Formats: sequence, C-alpha cells, structure tokens
Amino acid sequence: MNATRPGQGPEGRSSALAQARIGHQDIRAIRGPLVVVGGVDGVGWDESAEIATPEGLRHGLVLDLDGDQATVQIFEGTEGLTPGGIEVRFGGRPLHIPVGTDWLGRVCNGRGAPLDGGPPITASQVAPVSGWPLNPVEREPPREPILTGVSVIDALTTLVRGQKLPIFSVAGLPHLSLATQIAAQSVSPGTEFRVVFAAMGLTHADIAFVRDRLEARTASGELVLLLNAADDPPIERILTPRLALTIAEHLAFEDGADVLVLLSDMTNYAEAVREVSAARREIPARRGYPGYLYSDLATLYERCGRVRGRDGSVTIVPVLTMPAGDITHPVPDLTGYITEGQIVLSPELAARGVYPPVDTLSSLSRLMRSGAGPGRTRDDHLDVAAQMLAALARARQSAALAELVGASSLGETDRAYLAYRDVMEQDLLNQGHAESRTLEDTLDRAWRALAALPRQELTMVSPAQVAAHLPTSGEAADDG
Repeated sequence: MNATRPGQGPEGRSSALAQARIGHQDIRAIRGPLVVVGGVDGVGWDESAEIATPEGLRHGLVLDLDGDQATVQIFEGTEGLTPGGIEVRFGGRPLHIPVGTDWLGRVCNGRGAPLDGGPPITASQVAPVSGWPLNPVEREPPREPILTGVSVIDALTTLVRGQKLPIFSVAGLPHLSLATQIAAQSVSPGTEFRVVFAAMGLTHADIAFVRDRLEARTASGELVLLLNAADDPPIERILTPRLALTIAEHLAFEDGADVLVLLSDMTNYAEAVREVSAARREIPARRGYPGYLYSDLATLYERCGRVRGRDGSVTIVPVLTMPAGDITHPVPDLTGYITEGQIVLSPELAARGVYPPVDTLSSLSRLMRSGAGPGRTRDDHLDVAAQMLAALARARQSAALAELVGASSLGETDRAYLAYRDVMEQDLLNQGHAESRTLEDTLDRAWRALAALPRQELTMVSPAQVAAHLPTSGEAADDG
C-alpha cells in the first residue's frame, strides 16, 4: 500500500509543486460557485486548486476543461470575489488529504476542515481521496461478524467484516437514527474497531442530532465524523464519502483496525453527482443522472473489503432514501447491483410503532453465512434465523387470511403464527433507540418468539437445539 505510484515519485512531486507555483489571474467569469480561468495548460479534471483572495485562501476542484479554459468549483463559494482580485494556483494532482490516527475523535465538515474547535488535521502521510485501485487477486473474502447491538440486524441480516450492506429507506422513516445507533454501539469482537461516519446533505438539525448521538464515541477516540450540510456546495458532497473512505483505508490497511464506514444519505450524494454533471454539460441518462452513475457508485462501494497479508478491514453501510419509496429508482437500483444484500425499512412497521422498522422478508445479508454460525456467533444462529423467516412468511399468509375471514375463523395453527408475529415484532424487532443488546440476548428473544408456535412447526432447527434453547410455556410467560 505504500509503494510509489506513477506521478508520486520525486519527479512527479516536483512537477506538481512547479505547477502549484503558477498563479493564473485571467479570470474570465464567476458564475455562482464556479470560476472560469483562462490561459491554463496541462490541467486535468478533478485537479485540486487554491484560490488566493484578499481575505485568504479558498479551495476548489477542476470541473470542466474547454481549450485553454478551466472551470473550477469553489468549496467556500464565490461570495465577495471579483475577477481582478483573485489568483488561481493548480495543484498538479487530484486532491490529497493527510491520513493517520489524528483523525480519530475529530468532527470535521465535508472537506475535512475542523468543526470541533481543534487544529487542522496534519500527518506525515497523504493519500488521494480517490483511493488506489485494489487488485482483485489480493482480496480476501469477508468473514467474522460485526455486532451492531440491533437485534433484527444481528439475528437476521448479520453484518460481516469487509461487506457492503446498504440500508434502503423512505423519507420520514428513522434511518438516520438507525445509522447513528449502529455507529454508536457496533463492535467487532477481538479486534481494534473504529468507525467513520460521513453525513451528506443533512439539515443542520439532523447534523446536531448526529453530533449529539455520537458524542461519546467521538470523545473516546474511536470515531471520525465528517458532516456535509444541505447548504454546502455539491462538490463537497461528492468529496465527503471519498474522504471518509480514504481515512478508513489507512486506518484499516496500514494501522490494522477493523473500520466500519457509514454513508448517509447516498441519495443526496447522487443528486450532487447529477448537479455537477449538469455543470460539466454532460449528456444526461436515466432520470437525469449521468450515464456513469453506476461506475461512480462502484468506485465508492468497492473500496471496502479485506486485503491478503494485512490485518484490518473496511466495511461499508450506505444509507439511502428511495424517492417515493421506489426501489427501482436509479440510486437504490444501482446500489443493489453492487452491494451484498440490503436492509429495507418498512413504513407499515413504523406505523405500528416498531423501531427499527426493518422489513425482514425484504432484507437479506448475502454474506451472513460467512460471518455467523458455529465458531463465529452461536451454533444455532443460522438455523434459528432460517426458522424465524420461514415462520414470518407463514404468519403473513395467516394475517392475509384473517383479513378475509376474520381471526376467529382461523385454525389453531394460523392463530399461533399470528401470535408468533406479534411476539417477534414486540420482543425481538422493537428496541430502544439507544438500547444495545448482546447476541445472546437477541437469540434468546428469537427462541421466545418461536415458543409461540406448535413444536411440530419447528422444522428448520434440530431437536438438540430445541431442547437446549426453546423455553417452556411458563418460562416464556415469565420472560414476557
């Protein structure tokens, strides 16, 4: 990971520094957050830039090139700037940031500037925010669990180190609360565990909520917080997840930590990609998004994983809201192609007062078998999860039948499945916003829900597991 890259050796760095010293004062236009600079040569897309103003330095990225003109988006905006009063210096390379453990415990904005009153982040090493391509041959398959303390996730959609597992939600559902709960209480047993939380396009009220909810873990030096507000420039929103992943990669592959990265909200990120694409005058594709949205999302999601011969891992949990609840919208649709499962939130469960309102039959973790079961969580975990999902599917059929003929007309077995669903929702799925449950407690709650079913219906768990874990009617009543 530390090998010299093309353009990063002594000659490459000298060339970049030489370009950085050239000041361009041919400012041909200032439009909103954009500055059009003339007389440029040898400048590339996404190259970093510094803008010298009478009030101090501002920063930007090259969005578009046309002949000898470069269009630069200014992170801090162009308010107060005049064409004759600024000078633009190009960095000669894409944006780099310092990396290392100095990020831990810090609260910064979407471009890495401190919001916590502390000094700017400095380090002896820097890395490009775009990251380095990872050789697929050097990837190790994800394995071992990350326990979130959220029962429905740990029991039925177990998160695995090195996995990418998105949360699909709808506006108005508590996805941000769930994301902060996962960030606040997740652990990876037996390892050095770190969390990077990147917020994109949030309101100031939501940002205040995130800071307050994650204050304890931030203060403990286990978490990095990057906060991009809805009124910040869209180019910053595009940079925020890349900064988060660059920080996480160094903590994982150089320092050996297992790092969980939460990205919320990826729909806001995609909207920023669309806005920047329009500024570049690119031809729009599906629903106005650029045709490269799939590959753009993949450049983020595929930065997770494990590397052969190195300790540590990067696990990604993107959070996105589906416009109008449409799972075929380009953002959830493309995310589903790239990632390894999904956690889907349900408005119906939320209306019944269940938190987190996870639709368990629409959710899955395709790598759950790599991180759960004997030697990883508990021997009965995979079997009891399969039994619970099968029983819930049958309970939905019983509920639909009850709506047609009435619950009193159902048979004893159907009524047992309805009772099972109620116990599962209220005892297993439903938990407090700040409640962290152990895996033992979660699986014991799962068995208590299964105790509502007739013994002959438990066909996916072994008799030995039933004897060891299934509570008797009296024990189940006492626990309830």
